[in-house]
Parts: sequence; structure tokens; C-alpha cells
Amino acid sequence: MNYQCPLCFHPLIQHNQSWKCTNNHQFDCAKEGYVNLLPVQHKRSKDPGDSAEMMQSRRQFLNAGHYDLMRQLVADKLKQYISKQNNTLLDIGCGEGYYTDYFMRQLTTSDFSPIVYGLDVSKVAIRYAAKRYPLVNFCVASSHRLPFAEQSIGAIVRIYAPCKAEELARVLQNNGILVTVTPAPKHLQELKQLIYSEVKLHPIKEEPLPQFKLLDETNLNYSMSLTGHEAFELLQMTPFAWRASEEVKQALKQSNTQNYTADFMIRVYKLMEK
Repeated sequence: MNYQCPLCFHPLIQHNQSWKCTNNHQFDCAKEGYVNLLPVQHKRSKDPGDSAEMMQSRRQFLNAGHYDLMRQLVADKLKQYISKQNNTLLDIGCGEGYYTDYFMRQLTTSDFSPIVYGLDVSKVAIRYAAKRYPLVNFCVASSHRLPFAEQSIGAIVRIYAPCKAEELARVLQNNGILVTVTPAPKHLQELKQLIYSEVKLHPIKEEPLPQFKLLDETNLNYSMSLTGHEAFELLQMTPFAWRASEEVKQALKQSNTQNYTADFMIRVYKLMEK
């Protein structure tokens, strides 16, 4: 295990159901198996991250398979680029583990067994993930203060989740792989049209990652046929939900089945040697 103390940055050692460092900072494991490495002084709110309602909407939408094409493409990129010598994978902003567990199963072969971590700031999401996917190591932590030692992770997946470039470079091993998924210009344009008077398609911009080399860039665009209820669940799991009026939400929930655009940009980077 590669956890380090979020308070003093010393390695954490597991003793029974607790993690301790040499400074006696202690973090207890929950009954579901995850560990909370988000000290109260690092929280920006009482319950940071997605609410139980947002988690429920995302879980139902994802379980219906609407993002499976993206999930499979990310798994394919990991299988193509991950090094068998760097067998540790971290999923930042993992939510309920829908992607995390799939990546672990896709990467596991007779001669390769990755050690997989899932990290999210939402305690309710991690509790559910740990209960459902016991083979993944889940923790509650900030993506801006990754609780891992320097050069301890072989590959990182980051689907929408924010994280500082310096933190990514700190925890990745030399020549480690970073796979990012971001929305491309036409992503969910039909939902945007319900909320904004004018929808602008923003140009694709590459994220500034000065210590990384871009190896691969793939645009994935496809149409999803969604019922009104599925479209409402999709809205609830996006930042657009904060801007949508109650009238828009109710109208969407009662709307007929129609097509919505999924438009993703998947990029693969390699950390250059330090």
C-alpha cells in the first residue's frame, strides 16, 4: 500500500483496522473497507463532493450503459500504454467505482494483477464503492492533496476530475501514464440548449501539463437515445443542474425519448523522467 499521511506526509502503516504514521496520526478503516484520508481542516464544506441524490442519478444513468463506449475506450488505452512494471493504478474522482472496477478487471490477466486505488472527496460515494467493489482500495481524499508517496503510482485515470499538474507529476513514477477524459465541444449540447439562450461550442484546448508528453488524443462522439427520465438523471449528474430551473427539470423528466450527443476527448500522457 502506498498511502501517506495527509497531515505530515509520512508513510501510513496499517495496524488492524487503522492506518498510522510515525507521528501517531491515525485514520480508521470504515466497516465497508475504505479509509478516510480527508482531515476536517482540508474540507471546504461539511460534506464535500456529490450529494446522495447526485450519486443516485449518476449510478442509474451509468448502470444503463450510456457511457460504456467511453469506458471501454479508456480501458483500451490503459491496456495499450500501461507498463507491466508499473502495476499501480489510481482513479481520481472515482465516484461509486463504476469505472474503477471495470479498469481493474480489464487489466487483470494471468500474468498481470494491478493494484488499483479509487479516490474521491465524496464520502457517500466512496462508501458505496467500497461496499460494491471490495477488491479495489478506496479512500476519501482531496484530488488536490493526493495521499500517496512520491513516484508510487504507475498510471492515473482522471475522468472529468480536477487535479493539479504538480500533484500528478509528484505521485507518478518516471514514464508513468496519465489518461484524461474531458468534454469535447458538442458534449450534451441538447441539454445546454434547454438552459442557455445561446450555446457556444468552445474550441478544444490541451490542458497545460508541462512535465508530460502527449502520446495519444482521441475524440469519441456518439448519439445516446434517452428517455425523459434518463435525460433528467443525466442533467442531475452534471454542473448544468445548478443552472436549470425547476420548470426545465420537470419538462425534461416528462419529455419523450430523444437523442443526446456524447462527445469526449480522451488523451494519454507520459510523465517525462525527472
